[in-house]
Amino acid sequence: MLKKNKELAKIFERMADILEFLGENPFRIRTYRRVATLIEELPEDVETAFYTRKLHHMSGIGESTLLKIEEYLKTGTIKKYEELRRMVPEDLLELLDVPGVGPKTLKIAYEQLGIKTKQEFIEALKKGRFNKVRGFGPLKAMKILKGLEIWEKSKERIALVEAYPMAQDVVEYMKRLKVIDNISVAGSIRRMKETIGDIDILVSANKEHWKEIHEHFVKYPEITEVLAKGETKSSVILKSGRQVDLRTVEPESWGAALQYFTGSKQHNIRIRDIAKEKGLKVNEYGVFKADTEERLGGRTEEEVYNLLGMQWIPPEIREDWGEIELALEHKLPRLVELKDIKGELHMHTTWSDGVNSLEEMVETAYKLGYQYIVIGDHSQSARVANGLTPERYKQQWKEIERLNKIYNPKGFYILKGAEVDILPNGSLDLPDEILEQFDFVVASVHSRFEQDNTERIIKAMENPYVNMIGHPTGKQYGYREGYPVDINKLIEVAKETGTALELNTQRMDLSPENVRKCMEAGVYIGIVTDAHSARQLHLLHIGVGLARRGWATPDKVINTFKLEKLREFVMAKRRKFAKA
Repeated sequence: MLKKNKELAKIFERMADILEFLGENPFRIRTYRRVATLIEELPEDVETAFYTRKLHHMSGIGESTLLKIEEYLKTGTIKKYEELRRMVPEDLLELLDVPGVGPKTLKIAYEQLGIKTKQEFIEALKKGRFNKVRGFGPLKAMKILKGLEIWEKSKERIALVEAYPMAQDVVEYMKRLKVIDNISVAGSIRRMKETIGDIDILVSANKEHWKEIHEHFVKYPEITEVLAKGETKSSVILKSGRQVDLRTVEPESWGAALQYFTGSKQHNIRIRDIAKEKGLKVNEYGVFKADTEERLGGRTEEEVYNLLGMQWIPPEIREDWGEIELALEHKLPRLVELKDIKGELHMHTTWSDGVNSLEEMVETAYKLGYQYIVIGDHSQSARVANGLTPERYKQQWKEIERLNKIYNPKGFYILKGAEVDILPNGSLDLPDEILEQFDFVVASVHSRFEQDNTERIIKAMENPYVNMIGHPTGKQYGYREGYPVDINKLIEVAKETGTALELNTQRMDLSPENVRKCMEAGVYIGIVTDAHSARQLHLLHIGVGLARRGWATPDKVINTFKLEKLREFVMAKRRKFAKA
């Protein structure tokens, strides 16, 4: 994880927030927000990008901004930022992270209601003081209170998409020690749970090296506090506020410990019950005969499950959701894997609200080994995202055609796509005569999240040119819980119409529970990053993990299809509706 990039991006974002709060120059506010996005999405460390002068050639980063970046790299802060912070109560600034609270809302609270602290702000919402403010009714106050609730919950647990790279950074740091035999994340991260509390890491090594391993662990640069340091377990707090626990076991216990510290509580109870029925005992040290304590195995997870007469169970489904019964019968399905994925179905470029150009996104996807990608920039209703009109799509198609002449001979194909808005009445933001010319169309709801959007989405699915519904429940962890929608009805209609539902890696929508419903109903899903930068294209493995947690099989994931089969998926729906 690129820590400096994230910290510096946050500083520029905060400066923009404060300037907006103060009613300053809108141009400068937009500039700072653009710089924040550019820095956060840099694929390399901002310091490297600065001193190799890459930043100097990036559009949107001027001389004044470069001086501020240089100041941060040398001092760890920016003088202008510190000056701005003193102009606004610090306690209020924290509220800018709350969904639904922006600089304008805080300005109203500060200037019209005299609010200076977070607690005063919350009390004013609850007591209806904002109701007296023009354009700020009870409904908006309720939405902000809901946002506060979501925000508080998100501080207790963080999204997998944020926790996973955090854990991998620790693992990579620990791998520098050559005395380690095996190392892995465990717990809820290994099960690819949507949200994470603490991070668990397991190491196997000869006992003589344990002290060295824990000494190395507590020297990890991102630690703010060491809670405990031992020779079998150490616990630390990272700068992000997350707790990381490191455990060491001997190599002969590696598989047993990894199984024990990965499975959910319910899964592990069932495993121990099955062991008892067979006259065995299973714990983090191995598998033993219950009466004689004779050790039978535990070096690998496969060995543990095999001794119990079971298939090895993929970590993502170790929840006691029926996986144990199927493993005993050796009938577990083969879950989708990253190597099955042939292409990416949903991404954005600088044509709409992306950070990287179409060519940069194409080259990154090509290097990832994909066979095809769908360029899916926003349609015209998404004005805040610089959505494309039909005329601009036609201009984009010319660039896609140019790039295809370069990449098609290499076996890589760029498909013309769009993320078209589903309007409030269920109609689409582009006419059918334009939609018909796309290779693949994603349709998404981007407005009126408070209304039940079931019928709205169903109407969109009944359009012959819509191939996938983007983020179908509207959920975005830590920001939005999602709009009211009957997901069971959507799955039913998706099956009837031949429309896929999207598993959006960054939003974590669909949930694993809903993915499993899709699998059981025979409904196709697409696993996407919804990348707005080249760097985000690398997140697809997390989406695959979420899909595996929902028991997704490769035959029901449309981006496991080869290009010809994906085209047939698109055309089959068009033919179906042409006959109707």
